[in-house]
Amino acid sequence: MVTIVGALLHDTLEDTDTTPEEIKNLFGAEVLAVVSEVTDDKRLPKQQRKLKQIEHAPHISTRAKQLKLADKICNVYDIAHSPPKNWSLKRRQEYLNWSEQVVAGLRGVNPLLDAHYDATLKESKIYLGETRQ
Repeated sequence: MVTIVGALLHDTLEDTDTTPEEIKNLFGAEVLAVVSEVTDDKRLPKQQRKLKQIEHAPHISTRAKQLKLADKICNVYDIAHSPPKNWSLKRRQEYLNWSEQVVAGLRGVNPLLDAHYDATLKESKIYLGETRQ
């Protein structure tokens, strides 16, 4: 249940004015811990945040790894099929390649999610014309 609630709230600290205390009071310390593990420090420049995700991935909890892997699966699919309007093909392909680096540090905690990511990434790369079947 902690992982599921954490998944629902995973972007809350980054994208809203919600405080960690509010999450803790409403959902508990375990949920806050998972959400905190997958929250980027928005005070850092984008490139630094992306690098930190790669570096941080191998060191987060099993719950956080599963949550982050599921999020990357959704993001990879969305980047291929319904990207933000201002994203070029090159930027979309770069996102897919970057996601592989993050996911490398998440692997092994859930073989089914690993396989689903791999299939989604492969399909998305084909869809974007990056690789052949």
